[in-house]
Amino acid sequence: MSDIIEPDLVVLDADLGPEKSGVIRALAARVAESGRATDAEALFADAWKREEQAPTGLPGGLAIPHAKSPAVKQASLAIARLARPVEFDEGEDADLVFLIAAPDTAAQDHLALLSTLARSLMRDDFVASLRSAATAEEVVGIVQGALTADDDEAEVDSADAVAAPVAASAATADATPADGVAASARRSIVAVTACPTGIAHTYMAADALAAAAERAGVEYHVETQGSSGAKPLDPAVIAAADAVIFAVDVDVRDKGRFAGKPMVQVPVKRGIDEPDALVAKALAAASDPSAPRVPADGGATGATAAVAGGQSFGANLKRWLLTGVSYMIPFVAAGGLIVALAYLIGGYEIGENAGEIVLNNALWNLPPGGLSEYIGSVLIVIGTASMAFLVPALSGYIAYAMADRPGIAPGFVAGSVALVLNAGFLGGLVGGLLAGAAAMWLGRLRPPRWLQGLMPVVIIPLLASLFSSGLLLLILGAPIATLMMWLTDWLNSLTGVSAIALGAILGLMMGFDLGGPINKVAYAFAVTGLAAGTIENQAPWQIMAAVMAAGMVPPLGMALASTVLARKLFTEPERENGVAAWLLGLSFISEGAIPFAAADPLRVIASSMVGGATAGAICMAAGVTSQAPHGGIFVFFAIGNFGMFLLAILVGTLVMGFMVVALKRWARRAPVAVEEGATVPAGAAVTAA
Repeated sequence: MSDIIEPDLVVLDADLGPEKSGVIRALAARVAESGRATDAEALFADAWKREEQAPTGLPGGLAIPHAKSPAVKQASLAIARLARPVEFDEGEDADLVFLIAAPDTAAQDHLALLSTLARSLMRDDFVASLRSAATAEEVVGIVQGALTADDDEAEVDSADAVAAPVAASAATADATPADGVAASARRSIVAVTACPTGIAHTYMAADALAAAAERAGVEYHVETQGSSGAKPLDPAVIAAADAVIFAVDVDVRDKGRFAGKPMVQVPVKRGIDEPDALVAKALAAASDPSAPRVPADGGATGATAAVAGGQSFGANLKRWLLTGVSYMIPFVAAGGLIVALAYLIGGYEIGENAGEIVLNNALWNLPPGGLSEYIGSVLIVIGTASMAFLVPALSGYIAYAMADRPGIAPGFVAGSVALVLNAGFLGGLVGGLLAGAAAMWLGRLRPPRWLQGLMPVVIIPLLASLFSSGLLLLILGAPIATLMMWLTDWLNSLTGVSAIALGAILGLMMGFDLGGPINKVAYAFAVTGLAAGTIENQAPWQIMAAVMAAGMVPPLGMALASTVLARKLFTEPERENGVAAWLLGLSFISEGAIPFAAADPLRVIASSMVGGATAGAICMAAGVTSQAPHGGIFVFFAIGNFGMFLLAILVGTLVMGFMVVALKRWARRAPVAVEEGATVPAGAAVTAA
């Protein structure tokens, strides 16, 4: 079981560039070159996706990027000891980098072994021996020795193994803490640790908290919800605990088991970085009647609360709004496409009388316009009904992101009230935030035990609905409706240069971070306004078309550059990604350009922004419309002036493709010194050290 590492997977004292993406890519290439992975770029993409969720840099100069990937054939560990430390987290440089690569179908024993290895990194002697190793073979021996020494522990369930150092001693009848307190009076903490991949941070956080609890003289039990399995904590242990720590980046499984316990919830990395502070905070929460507690139904999901615990209000606000948009999109997509099909079948003139036609006619009693008019009217009614959920769904799922299930009902009610007031999607945004805030606050109350079961299903929805919807009706609704009217009039007035400028700005935003926050803001702006579009008011449809065209350009531009214009400027994996990027671009999946941007961010993103701005400006200038929020060229029937839509995409793609090739040829990066034999990031200029 110690076959996860070999000398070819070790890079010693190399300079792999100043960016962590280059280090991860170099290690992914080592894994692929050793025959343990089929595609280095695919492995890098999966590891980078995990890195973007939460940085993997750790105190002490360590970084442990990791991923489960279908590109991996054999569970592997690649190690780089860097001559020049690289920043893996804000203010934390790493000179020892460990890439853990596991197959997406990895066996439990391999996953347990990788988890054991990650926990070894918490030992100072293990890390020090790696820093002083003279050869790659010596590094392999150190790692294999650590795994062999921990074989017995690896065979024990991870939850029990982590708890053992503290919980076992606590269970001893005559155990006496350092402060002299009797064992029976010893305070107890339970914890749950979990990260997205469940390989490294899950177990490192569990061990760090165990050590901190032992230092504090606290009984401690942990449930590690990792890839190698999890054994739920004994209900009796949970019942006896004074507080619970959730150090998680994903949902806590069956969180309702901890209902009523004082709660500290943070991202998993804080469990590694600040274990003593978290234990102290949990003990303080146990003595504080006003401390947050786990609601009866489990409350907010682990991912939601974890992020909330480690981010600013602005970051949480963005996440709440984008959650509402993401849940709203299916209603808009279905409704918009159905309405577009209705106009395609029955013509634009059927819109106003569709409801009356459906009510007064049937398949055996067709209207004067025949079958096409009747089917078109039926589709109009269905599509309009779907689109009518846009604002309530937006509001409801904003509240859901803030307060979990208790927020859904008041959020939907507030969104429906916003429609009644003609406050549109702005009213839905405000209503969702109000409903979510009210539900969050009510969820933190500590009612009598007999009332706890009614809180999430009756009390919270009732009071939060009255608060948020009442506030909209009595105070906020009219001003928001006026603002919506002003915004609609402004969009309708956009012509000529102003419309082109708006299209260019939206294109710049779509091309900036390729599916990131700026891209999502532009997309959300287009989608939330889509339902306001009509035959007479096509400005929202024009904005949607500009955003879609601009978002299609980055992957298409990189596909053109890497497979047609200048193949020799790109690596073989990049050329393969370029082939796939053709389909991704045509489908409006901007993320198809991310592998190229990760390898060469400045030149690719600059070209992407110029190409996207070009496509967006042409769409707005030509009055192209889209009633569909997604789908690219495959929703051609929902796009007005489809020829100009294609032309805008073509011109934007050409501009980006030629620009990125020109920048790669003439805007050269400074060379990076590399030790002989070291793997370097694709596309980097190098000189021998």
